[in-house]
Amino acid sequence: MKKILLFSLPIILTFSVMSCNDRFEGDEILNTEALKIDSVKIAQDTMDVLTTQTIKTYSNYTAKCEGFYGYDYLHTSEFERKVISYKFKTTAACGDLVTKSSQINFNPQKIGTYLFKFYNGQDSAGQNIYIQKNIVVR
Repeated sequence: MKKILLFSLPIILTFSVMSCNDRFEGDEILNTEALKIDSVKIAQDTMDVLTTQTIKTYSNYTAKCEGFYGYDYLHTSEFERKVISYKFKTTAACGDLVTKSSQINFNPQKIGTYLFKFYNGQDSAGQNIYIQKNIVVR
């Protein structure tokens, strides 16, 4: 049994290394940048403390070459949060514009009214614009 294990171990390791390398082949990520959040869906504007609620954001991406990268979730004060979405762009050939959703799980630890500011682009003067939503936590 030990001989079989010792013989098969190098083979398993070889296939493991090969499969890891396959993950990085293909399209290369060129950059990441802030992405305008077009709309926000909050299921409940009132919720209980220490419970979790999913908040969905919707943004437009160019199909095949762009995708969701992540959020900046900033605690700007005790009851204020700024949410900025980021997209990545790859070397793949781009397609049509599509709308995709992403989500944040909100789990408040204190009672109060939380103000969420979701990044919605910039105005003509270069100032950030935000979609504002309140969630009352009791």
